Amino acid sequence: MTKTIAMILAGGEGTRLTVLSEARAKPAVPFAGKFRIIDFALSNCVNSGIYTAGVLTQYRPHSLNDHIGIGKPWDLDRSRGGIRLLQPYQQRKGQHWYAGTADAIVQNMEFVWDNRADTVLVLSGDHIYKMNYAPMLQYHWEMGADMTIAVMPVPLEETDRFGIMQVDEEQRIVAFHEKPKERDKGNLASMGIYVFNASTMEKRLREGSADNPRVDFGKHVIPAMIEAGDRVFAYRFEGYWVDVGTVDSYWATNLELLQPEPALDLYTDNWPIHTRSEERPAAKIGPQSKVVSSMISNGCVIRGAVINSVLSPGVYVSPGAVVQDSVVMNDTWIGPGVHVHKAVIDKQVMVGAGTVLGTGDDSVANMQMPDRLFAGITVVGKGAVIPDGAYIGRNVLINSGRDESAFPNDGIVADGQTI
Repeated sequence: MTKTIAMILAGGEGTRLTVLSEARAKPAVPFAGKFRIIDFALSNCVNSGIYTAGVLTQYRPHSLNDHIGIGKPWDLDRSRGGIRLLQPYQQRKGQHWYAGTADAIVQNMEFVWDNRADTVLVLSGDHIYKMNYAPMLQYHWEMGADMTIAVMPVPLEETDRFGIMQVDEEQRIVAFHEKPKERDKGNLASMGIYVFNASTMEKRLREGSADNPRVDFGKHVIPAMIEAGDRVFAYRFEGYWVDVGTVDSYWATNLELLQPEPALDLYTDNWPIHTRSEERPAAKIGPQSKVVSSMISNGCVIRGAVINSVLSPGVYVSPGAVVQDSVVMNDTWIGPGVHVHKAVIDKQVMVGAGTVLGTGDDSVANMQMPDRLFAGITVVGKGAVIPDGAYIGRNVLINSGRDESAFPNDGIVADGQTI
């Protein structure tokens, strides 16, 4: 009888999300109104019959810890198994901050052995997808694999964002390239979902030297296992899976949920996505308001127009305001006559009356972060206060906590600027 546990990597800083992950770990970033990104990995586990999970946290874990709590929304508040938050700590044996994905696992092997697991499912806590892990586990055992990696094809122009592998006719992985710059390695990408035999995993993780420690799965562990002749196999996944690690993918993935028949159905009964619900009243839609093709969460008050947008709990849209093609997070206040277009606005932001937020030339990238803000999306950090009558362009970044004094006297913030 095999025992499988999940280890969910949730300590990443997520720098490509700019200010959205400045005060929280990336898996704790709100998504699709009432959810958090980590809800998908946790829900996939319990829906797949896996009820023992360790969540490995590191970077700004407080929001994530508060969200997960004792795991009750996912039925993981159990006396045997259940969920456990695993953080790095100093002790006499020399534990230290996690140096990478593999290092995070090896520092917590005690959790694996305490739960008497012989199979370990390693997951990333920052992807949006629904997946039954049971067929992948069965495939791993049937192939007699030491490690199995979930894979799917990606566009060739995106291969430099992923680990890319080459396989033989039996789907055994013969070569692995971590984020290759060349586009001649194929397009079969790692999804960051791994199944290991527990004993083999620990052995390979501990084999690195002081000069060349095996701290990362993609850079060190997978190539070393292939070179050592271990049985490393690819498991092809054909469902929906998105890495929302960039501002443009995060924005686009939220808005894709608004399609008449979205590729990802969040509310299906046979594979529910669980989350910690906030106790708030039902949303209020005013008599003069307009809501078109949008997702409105509980606690929202809509007095203006919301078009093709996603609103988290507690957002207030004042009379005469228009929010279009945007993602707005919890308890943000949109003032009277405001026009918001193609923006991602974090929690507890105040947008002053008459402001135009998100207008101008999409092609002018952010000057400080041209590789992260280039798709015309303007991003506003948590708790920012935007003055009345401001005029804010495309690819603008407004940092968390900025108040009215941080803005130019005329209120004009040109395309690509940072406040």
